[in-house]
Amino acid sequence: MGKKSSIENKNIYLQSREDAELTRAEASELMEYVSESRIEKIESEKASAHPEDIVAMAKAYKKPGLCNYYCSHECAIGQEQVPEIKEQSLSEIVLGMLSALNTLNKDKDRLIDITADGIISEDELPDFVRIQEQLDNMSMTLDAMKLWVDNTIASGAIDKEMLETYKSRR
Repeated sequence: MGKKSSIENKNIYLQSREDAELTRAEASELMEYVSESRIEKIESEKASAHPEDIVAMAKAYKKPGLCNYYCSHECAIGQEQVPEIKEQSLSEIVLGMLSALNTLNKDKDRLIDITADGIISEDELPDFVRIQEQLDNMSMTLDAMKLWVDNTIASGAIDKEMLETYKSRR
């Protein structure tokens, strides 16, 4: 078990490694090409993490959400394009998805009316923006479901190979 640091304001990378109960040496061994000193520099914010560092950490620490965190907080492109996905319980995700589907189902005819002519007029714009926000909400809910599945696979509660087998049969 890794020793907990005495640092008060730990960044997400240090906290994730400690949550995985790994020393820097153990983490480095799991990540193969990321050295202990590189891990220390990222954790102490003396160096910026690279995407490949984060992918390796996410796998070694069994914390897939690190990738979303990096993209939504530290990557210049991701900050513009990738929303932060909050980890939620499966029931919260499903209820959110059903709510979004119900709301969108009520507005599908309006969306058809708005887009049928290929032009969004000024009087249609408020409804279009509202529907677009609902679609964004649905997208976030789907991303939360993907993160939940990734976390559940990482924890060993879902067998990845078995999941892939079922997916390939469809």
